[in-house]
Amino acid sequence: MCARSFIARSLILAVALIALVTAAACAAFQPTDPNGPTANAPQYPLGLSDVGTRLEEASVAWYQLSQRYGLPVRTEANLHPYTATLESLPANLPAPIYLPKVGSETYPTEEETRESLRRFIVEWQRLIGAEPNQLSLVERIDEPSGVKVARYEQRPFRYPLRGGYGTLVIRFRSNRQLVGFTSNCIPNADQIQATLSGLTPKLTGEQAVNRIKTQPITDASGRQQTVSLPASATVDARQLVVYAQPSKDPPSGLQIRLAWEIEVTNGPIKWVYLDAISDQIIAIS
Repeated sequence: MCARSFIARSLILAVALIALVTAAACAAFQPTDPNGPTANAPQYPLGLSDVGTRLEEASVAWYQLSQRYGLPVRTEANLHPYTATLESLPANLPAPIYLPKVGSETYPTEEETRESLRRFIVEWQRLIGAEPNQLSLVERIDEPSGVKVARYEQRPFRYPLRGGYGTLVIRFRSNRQLVGFTSNCIPNADQIQATLSGLTPKLTGEQAVNRIKTQPITDASGRQQTVSLPASATVDARQLVVYAQPSKDPPSGLQIRLAWEIEVTNGPIKWVYLDAISDQIIAIS
């Protein structure tokens, strides 16, 4: 009896082990859901939230800077409604604002001018909405009027930023007096990039091109329009980009999407932006 009981228990244990191994193997080789996991997936499109909080913080930053520059009267900052960055200087400033002095006061070199701009950006980064190392100088010109212009692009993401956001323009005179300032850079871009890096495009470039060639192109981001491409049109998926645009819900927010930038030649439009996650056309131009 003892021997038979021992053998029976051994058989039961062996069967249990085989069942456990089989179940583990099935789980390991189970096909993955093409839509990806849903429980821990980030909400998409990515939203730039807490605009109200940033607007308050930017207002405080403007007040502190205006006090530092000796403005005798408190002025209200003109802030961008989506990014809470400084959209323009207040009209009729009670006192001039100057860029930091570097080198010659009368005839600064271009190198000294760029260093002055760099120091200004470091000091004003809370109103600019971007870390200084995210900004690349793409244009430095002198206008016929004598006003100097420095234009920067924010490049915080793995892919190029599109949608008209991520720009900083500083206008100033030869004596370093600030006469114009506008920024629509995207705050907290490092956090957005961390989330973007966890996203996987659902469409390849070839699939994106096929989508544009075979289906009507309807853009509902602004004025709704439908475009059909002629047979002679050439369609090319140039690259993946990060596309920023105002959201419809909530209407005061900003949405960040991963999209294919598609170039069209010999057609009625030049560019199509197709969401690489949701397969939606988000903009055409």
